[in-house]
Amino acid sequence: VQLQASGGGSVQPGGSLRLSCAGSGIVFGINTVGWYRQAPGRQRELVAAITSGGATNYADSVKGRFTISRDNAKNTVSLQMNSLKREDTAVYYCKVPLFGDDYWGQGTLVTVSS
Repeated sequence: VQLQASGGGSVQPGGSLRLSCAGSGIVFGINTVGWYRQAPGRQRELVAAITSGGATNYADSVKGRFTISRDNAKNTVSLQMNSLKREDTAVYYCKVPLFGDDYWGQGTLVTVSS
């Protein structure tokens, strides 16, 4: 199982970015996939997740601004991030729990600054 996260970058406050997590050796459509982030000096936290049935949940801090979605044909899970704030600055990771183990992507850095 390998996860490849991409799409990070630098953006001004109020801007948008779209992160993508591509999976190999795993079918996203039948698994829950989550996006997490870790800011400097802080613990890793759940940002958003999508279940195999399409149910989604979001951290309160990103509700209404971020949207998680899945493309089964491409076997990817995306995180559309709008109205970005400085406090969204972090390394973002995708994760899939599978058979008792957690599989993580390598992380992609999002920097929100003016």
